[in-house]
Parts: sequence; structure tokens; C-alpha cells
Amino acid sequence: MPVDGPPPPSTAYLDHVVDETEERRRLALAAQAAEPGPGDDGGAPAALRATVESAVASLGADLTRIVRTLHANPETAFEEHESARLLVDVLAQHGVEAELGVHGADTAFRAVLGSGDGPTIAICAEYDALPVIGHACGHNVIAAAGVGAFLALQPVLAGEGAPSGRVVLLGTPAEEGHSGKEVMARAGAFDDVDAAIMVHPYGVDVADQVWLGRRLLTWTFTGRAAHASAQPFMGRNALDAANVAYQGIGLLRQQMPPSDRVHATIVEGGTRPSIITERAVMHLYARSKYPDTLRDLSRRLDDVARGAALITGTEVQIDWDDGAHPSLPVRTNQALTRRWVAAQEARGRDVLPGGVVSETLAASTDFGNVSFRVPGIHPLIQVADPSVALHTEAFAAAAGGPGAERAAVDGAAGLAQTALDYLCDAGLRAAVDAEFAAAGGPIDVPAYFD
Repeated sequence: MPVDGPPPPSTAYLDHVVDETEERRRLALAAQAAEPGPGDDGGAPAALRATVESAVASLGADLTRIVRTLHANPETAFEEHESARLLVDVLAQHGVEAELGVHGADTAFRAVLGSGDGPTIAICAEYDALPVIGHACGHNVIAAAGVGAFLALQPVLAGEGAPSGRVVLLGTPAEEGHSGKEVMARAGAFDDVDAAIMVHPYGVDVADQVWLGRRLLTWTFTGRAAHASAQPFMGRNALDAANVAYQGIGLLRQQMPPSDRVHATIVEGGTRPSIITERAVMHLYARSKYPDTLRDLSRRLDDVARGAALITGTEVQIDWDDGAHPSLPVRTNQALTRRWVAAQEARGRDVLPGGVVSETLAASTDFGNVSFRVPGIHPLIQVADPSVALHTEAFAAAAGGPGAERAAVDGAAGLAQTALDYLCDAGLRAAVDAEFAAAGGPIDVPAYFD
């Protein structure tokens, strides 16, 4: 009988999610169509908005170049030297000087437009890729949209009637698994920032989707080696401890909130069957929807590891975040989100509200750490078919196609208009700040899990 690998998993649940999402999408769009349009409910003057749109239109070739070049030359976390240099060079071609190698990361960069007086809003641009699979999260599109938005604001902030305040473009490396934005934040990247915005590619346009907090974890179990046949009673099996811990995670899942996630691998489990394993190592991801539930999940996983060590007579070393930093969930600022939605609708995109796409389809991002320091938004923009998932070969292909190029332009316009509204509209800024304060205000991210 030929071996073709294990049978494929059933798609029944995913099919239901897709169908339910499509029905919620239909209802949401119908409800939006029945409501009055966004109209001119504040924000920037029409003349400045028109200047931004004209600038975005002139940047099409540059943004396509960024999308295609980064896609063809993917670089992984903290190794994005050519990617960062390309973006800095594009800025220089438009007369903007960017500083490369800032805020604790060689591949981070910073550029500033505007005056020192007034509010400051940051636009974040990511450009790292995944190992092997490349830009399967579409960070090449994020980079193009961020740079495009920043350059689209250049003629506004340098022209007559410019609003006071600044726009900061932050090139933020190492989002994939390393929390590069937290590295930069601890080095002061957001100390002088009042709000932060970015956009992420996806299979649909969504104003506000759940992004789970995430922590990395390593368990190292140490036992005693012994001959597995002659004197097994003289050993203490670290692989047994890892096995008990893995089963403990499975049992813990019954009592976890439905939005929690734990993934684990045993990366070291012994050398020879004839030797009782002295050392076993597990790598884990822990994810949760809220900062406090992530902290609770972290404590429960500590108990699982210690219990496994106790049962097997071994010792365990628990290392959280593996020299990186935790990623908090994203706290979305709805006042800013409404400006993003209005800008995208003006470009012909139907942006779904939060709650339409199932929150079971949730990943993580280090922008969450930013959003608990300052008000922020992290909307999604369509580059692929709704059935295509992030971190797949199909999404990597879409991130280099025409949908990605269009999303880079539309995303640049949306971010630029949102930033411009923020600078021009004191009432909007007050609403943004009030919402952020009502949600709990800033938290001490570095100390949160201590």
C-alpha cells in the first residue's frame, strides 16, 4: 500500500467559519449601506486631503517597486539589511533623510516630517520575512504602505496651511517571533509619540480584528543518565518529564479560556535508547486575548512544568521569552479606526467592522506592545482571497501579486489620511485620548509579567 502521508484533516469546521463569516459580512455591509455615509465629520480640510491623494497617486511606481523587490529578496528578523536600505534609499530619492540603525536595532530606521510643536503620530513599517516561506505575512506590503503614507504627507507638511505637529516613520524589524517593536520601544522609539498606526495585509478588509498576546517559553528538564537496561532505577528520565509536561498542557486546555492557545515542541529528547535521557528541552508559545489572561496562562504553565519535574524526580529550568520580549494583544482605538474606515471607503473598499471575522482566526503581533503605550490601530487590508491564510505559500504568492500592489497604494492613502486627520483635528485627538484613558491608559510593558 503506497504511503502518501497522513490523511488530510477535515475542513468542516473551517468551512463553517468561512460560511458564517460571509453571512456576517453580508449583514454588516447591508447595515453600513443603510446608514448615512461618513461625510465630512471633522478631520483634515478637504484641500489637504486632496493633496494627499494626489501625492499617493504619484508614488505608485515607488510602492510597486518596494512590494516586488522585498518580495523577491526576503530577509528574516534582524537580518533585513538590504530591505531597510531599500526603504531608506526610496526616502532619500524624495529628499527625506532617514537615520538607519536606531533604537537598539541595526535594521531599524527613523525619519521625521513636520515641526516639533503640536502632536506626534508614528507610522510603523515592517519588512521582515519568515524563514523558508518568505513574505507569507505580507510585510513587504506593510513596508510599502508605511513609506507611501509618510511620503504622501510630505507636500502637506511642507506646504501652505500645514498643521502643526510631526509624523514619524519608524522602520520596525523583527516582528516575526522577536518583538522588534518592543526592542525599539525600550530604546525610546515611542517616548515622544502620541499615537501610532500601521496596516497589515489579509484576506479581507477588516477595521478591527483580534490579535492575541504571545509569549515564548523554553523548558529545560534535567535528570540523571543511567543504563536503560542494566540500571534504569539509577536514572531520572528528563524525556519522561517532557512527556508528562506535554500531556499536562493537553489536560490544561480543558480549563483554558477559548481564546487561549498553547503550542509546544520537544526539540531535545535524548541521544540513545539505551541511555536514560538526562536532558530534554521543550519550546512553547503561549497566547491569550487579554494581558491579564496571558499573565494567568503563564503562571499555570509554570505549574505544569514544575509538576512534571516533581512527578519524574527531575529538575526544570523555566525561561520565558527566550531573550526576546512578550507581545501583548492589540488594543484598538476606535476613534482612530473610524478615520481609517472613512479613508478606505473613499477608495472603494468595503471595510468590515470588528466581530465579523471569527476571532478563532487569530494570530499575534508586537504592535500590541505599542498599543498599550499609546493609542493605536492595526487594521487589515485585503491582498488575497478570503480563504487564504497568513503564513502559507498561497499568501506568500498573493503578497507579490496585483492585489498586494493595490493594497500598498490604498493602505498608504488610508494611513496618510488618518495621520492627517489626527494632526488637524483637536476634537479627534481628544476623543482618541479619552478612549485610551477609559481603556486603562498605558501600562508598564517591561514590568507587566514580572
